[in-house]
Amino acid sequence: MDWLDRAAMAGSAACMVHCLALPLLLAAVPMVSAIIVIPESFHRWVLLVAVPIAVIALIGGRTRHATSWPLCLGAAGLGLMTIGAFVLPEGSAEVAVTVTGGILVATAHIMNLRLRHTCLT
Repeated sequence: MDWLDRAAMAGSAACMVHCLALPLLLAAVPMVSAIIVIPESFHRWVLLVAVPIAVIALIGGRTRHATSWPLCLGAAGLGLMTIGAFVLPEGSAEVAVTVTGGILVATAHIMNLRLRHTCLT
């Protein structure tokens, strides 16, 4: 199950790079926007992949270490990411909510992984 937490952390990091670096790259080099075209549905598809991975990893960790707060933190982060992908229009608020959600999910997976390694069962 550790690999799920690690995969989810990598996904969260990639999401943050996408949300923060891509707009800066497109602003700095406008010609790149003609080459890199990412449809808005991309965020929804990535979220649909991220949710089951996060849920399985965090519930598996909860089962092993019996601590609920990483699962709750991850659920809050996934909720924010869902709001960013499905509710908010594209823009700075959407980026802020999505990045905050990604940070919460990544933190939940880091703590879940640490708690898994410290428990005796």
